Amino acid sequence: MGVRTCESRCLFSGSKGEVCCIEPLHSKPELKDHPITQFSLLAMASLTKILVIGLKPSLKVWMTFPYGRMDPSSVPLLAWHFVAVHNYVNPMLAFCRGDVVHFLLVKRDESGAIHVTKQKHLHLYYDLINFTWINSRTIVLLDSVEKLHVIDRQTQEELETVEISEVQLVYNSSHFKSLATGGNVSQALALVGEKACYQSISSYGGQIFYLGTKSVYVMMLRSWRERVDHLLKQDCLTEALALAWSFHEGKAKAVVGLSGDASKRKAIVADRMVEILLHYADRALKKCPDQGKIQVMEQHFQDMVPVIVDYCLLLQRKDLLFSQVYDKLNENSVAKGVFLECLEPYILSDKLVGITPQVMKDLIVHFQDKKLMENVEALIVHMDITSLDIQQIVLMCWENRLYDAMIYVYNRGMNEFISPMEKLFRVIAPPLNAGKTLTDEQVVMGNKLLVYISCCLAGRAYPLGDIPEDLVPLVKNQVFEFLIRLHSTEAPPEEEIYPYIRTLLHFDTREFLNVLALTFEDFKNDKQAVEYQQRIVDILLKVMVENSDFTPSQVGCLFTFLARQLAKPDNTLFVNRTLFDQVLEFLCSPDDDSRHSERQQVLLELLQAGGIVQFEESRLIRMAEKAEFYQICEFMYEQEHQYDRIIDCYLRDPLREEEVFNYIHNILSIPGYSVEEKQSVWQKAMDHIEELVALKPCKAAELVATHFSEQIETVIKKLQNQVLLFKFLRSLLDPREGIHVNQESLQISPCIIEQFIELLCQFSPNHVIETLQVLECYRLEETIQITQKYQLCEVTAYLLEKKGDIHGAFLIMLKRLQSKLQEIIRQDKNTKEDPSLKDVEETMVETIALCQRNSHNLNQQQREALWFPLLEAMMAPQKLSSSASPHPHSEALKSLTMQVLNSMAAFIALPSILQRILQDPVYGKGKLGEIQGLILGMLDTFNYEQTLLETTTSLLNQDLHWSLCNLRASVTRGLNPKQDYCSICLQQYKRRQEMADEIIVFSCGHLYHSFCLQSKECTIEIEGQTRWTCYKCSSSNKAGKLSENSSEVKKGRITPSQVKMSPSCHLSKGDPAIKKATSEPVLDPQQIQAFDQLCHLYRGSSRLALLTELSQNRSGESCRPFGGSQSGPAFNSIFQKENFQLQLIPPPVTED
Repeated sequence: MGVRTCESRCLFSGSKGEVCCIEPLHSKPELKDHPITQFSLLAMASLTKILVIGLKPSLKVWMTFPYGRMDPSSVPLLAWHFVAVHNYVNPMLAFCRGDVVHFLLVKRDESGAIHVTKQKHLHLYYDLINFTWINSRTIVLLDSVEKLHVIDRQTQEELETVEISEVQLVYNSSHFKSLATGGNVSQALALVGEKACYQSISSYGGQIFYLGTKSVYVMMLRSWRERVDHLLKQDCLTEALALAWSFHEGKAKAVVGLSGDASKRKAIVADRMVEILLHYADRALKKCPDQGKIQVMEQHFQDMVPVIVDYCLLLQRKDLLFSQVYDKLNENSVAKGVFLECLEPYILSDKLVGITPQVMKDLIVHFQDKKLMENVEALIVHMDITSLDIQQIVLMCWENRLYDAMIYVYNRGMNEFISPMEKLFRVIAPPLNAGKTLTDEQVVMGNKLLVYISCCLAGRAYPLGDIPEDLVPLVKNQVFEFLIRLHSTEAPPEEEIYPYIRTLLHFDTREFLNVLALTFEDFKNDKQAVEYQQRIVDILLKVMVENSDFTPSQVGCLFTFLARQLAKPDNTLFVNRTLFDQVLEFLCSPDDDSRHSERQQVLLELLQAGGIVQFEESRLIRMAEKAEFYQICEFMYEQEHQYDRIIDCYLRDPLREEEVFNYIHNILSIPGYSVEEKQSVWQKAMDHIEELVALKPCKAAELVATHFSEQIETVIKKLQNQVLLFKFLRSLLDPREGIHVNQESLQISPCIIEQFIELLCQFSPNHVIETLQVLECYRLEETIQITQKYQLCEVTAYLLEKKGDIHGAFLIMLKRLQSKLQEIIRQDKNTKEDPSLKDVEETMVETIALCQRNSHNLNQQQREALWFPLLEAMMAPQKLSSSASPHPHSEALKSLTMQVLNSMAAFIALPSILQRILQDPVYGKGKLGEIQGLILGMLDTFNYEQTLLETTTSLLNQDLHWSLCNLRASVTRGLNPKQDYCSICLQQYKRRQEMADEIIVFSCGHLYHSFCLQSKECTIEIEGQTRWTCYKCSSSNKAGKLSENSSEVKKGRITPSQVKMSPSCHLSKGDPAIKKATSEPVLDPQQIQAFDQLCHLYRGSSRLALLTELSQNRSGESCRPFGGSQSGPAFNSIFQKENFQLQLIPPPVTED
């Protein structure tokens, strides 16, 4: 260790482990003065941990670090290297065992002590057998399958993988296993020796030496030039350029051979990249296919030329791009075209500004030849065109309608801002002055002209950028002087004055005035600009007011513009007020009525812009009312807070009349209006209530119900028109009309509802019943009188039924049915018109429905009083017709009669129906052929219902049998005690045989002596019988109160099943007999309770009740009921209840 001595000291005892690897810290000559070198650091790796030891000035262990969990066959590895961290160079120790590499940075502090700090560790997916530093940023790892991995330490990125199995690396297994001395080592060290190759690999000066069985191999990192040249040899020019650029930007990994400061390194790499680019250009030309389609050649150069352009611009070598590279590519026309097209995105993004004149000229000519004039225009506005032939460029732009480029060339090339305007005016002015419609191209030119004028007046360059600050005032003055010229250059004699302003006003009045408004915003303290402003306003008034060529909308736009300017606090404009009066006359007294809404909207905008101060209000209102400008009237009334008069404006305006309801609602609801204002609005609404109801009844009713529900009677009195009153009441009272008002909050007297019902009977008799079904609070007697007054039989019957007079309702419906039948009887069978049975059928169906709804609540006699008269009424026409001359509708009547019989069979016994028919005098004698069909139909119905009944009974019997079998199995199941001792006294029941005591076993498994249970008061009385309760199961209630025990029985916590045993009958395996309490099995109250719960398992009627009733209805059979009382009268049958549901589902599966 640098000290010549023969003395020796024990640094590490083998008794504490075996050291596999020792690595001293070597310092290069340039680092010999590093403060850490005086400690003579030594790193040692055993099989369990590593140690960092300082030999000087005295022996000291500075750090120990255990490995943790690892593969016992993995090799411990150590490696030192000086690295730069935070601008300080310090030694770093890398150690690993397995697949995780740890980095420790060793530093010396000011006190002289050494500190070791952990750095970011490296996780791998392979097992290491060697670790080598090749420089401070790059490490080389060798895994157990002899693959080299080159890794960047800072980013932990794997840069390259090399297979070195051909080296045939020499391993140190024999030394680690100590084969020469008889294998006198531990098994752990011998296992590590399988992969040990410490003495076979060494590194020095960036080189790594590998000892093979036949030769020594040297490996090193290629220099940056060698890496680039390697790619060039493989003909990977694009990859070589990308790698060189990464060297240039300092982003490459494992860089060797580049030294010096950053600028020097960049210069060296840039020179090499220039050589590659020139070679790349030559190769692109040589590799170009000589024959084939032009598209193939274009694709070839499109793949290669952009790469050259990209890297030349990245290197900022435009001189190279436009000289040597362009000269080379100029030899091939296709390559030249692709090169010029590649420049377009750079020019548009302003990344390429300075282009040589020759390239710029070629670029424009190329796009012009390919008819890509829009691209040419986009390119020109991004170029420095001072070096071009401006006259030629302007001519080309004008011929190809590149107006943006033409303006740009004039502005940037000649500082000329007026000539482009003159050129554009010469195109759009003639058709506008002639009153012709502009073409799409002329409209585009006009829009560009407006934007150009706006940019010039705002100091902005067109189409992008800014005008130089020293030219901004000059440009503004030139544009103003141009606009206010009395005549244009070379003007014809018939030209009107101020042609430029006149043309812009005709083209787009609103947008031109907006341009002027934006310009006037900047006029603050500029006296010259203020003079221009007044001058332009005077010209505008002179051109538009004294000329009839402009529409009301255009004139309105002018005065709206003026009103906004005059309303400004710092206004300096002067406008004669008489002009505003002329505009008012012009807008309110037009000769053409077709522009009514347009004129009104223009005047409204003028007033809202501040023009109201220019007019006399009373005169303005009079003229607006005369012109039917109701929005103007509304605006003026709102200024004067005359909100009630605004209602008249809405009602008179056919376009906005329906908005009156929202207006009234807002005035009455929104805070901010006084009580007097709200009252005046409501009074005006009451004065126009008939108009409001006629307009929208629902809205009118909602308005009244929301704000003045207590004045409903007043509103009704004001509605003299009965039709309007009916519409209003229907909207107010009928919830189906959809007004959003809580009906319960409306305190409406029954007389109003009855008044509505009477109107409903007059105007909509077919909807009375459905309306009564949703109405409330009407009196039945008065309503019945109203319906009788208008002879609405169905409605009267509905009300009588609702009153409870079922028989009265039935008689009315029966009388109506008989009258319908009489009409059919009186029909002559020779009548040409075939009478329809639709009325008879509808009336009969309504009558049947009435009988069906109420038969459930009637006894047998009352049912017969309903159904039999209905049957007789339907059979009466058939009695009058003979078999010789049947009525033409006899078959239809028989079908209807059969419908009555089927309906009444559910409520009247079949024998009673047959007896009633046979007792009829008409059928009491002679043959029964007339009613044979009816009887056979009834018998068929009976057979069907009998079959259905038998099937249902069979299913219910099977279900009941299954339930009883499961119940019996659960009740008779034997009890198995959990222990052989009493749960209270804890003595085995065998030891108390001398006492006359019974053993009680509960179904929960607990066993007790009866004496012990009695001592704990575990008994309850149920229906006069004493029942035992399990003490432990009810232990939550130690006091054993009877009331609480009873509640637990209901909850099912006390097990009801128990067995008593005499002392002589022990629970042994050989004698399992149990003494029964009685000689025959009897269900106790708990079991009965469980049985009742089972019976009510499914919703609906009890199965026992169903079977009981079925057994009573079947003749010749008797069935003993299992529970419940005998069934009542027939009209109380379970099957005839409305909530009866037959549930034929499979029984649930239970465990035995």
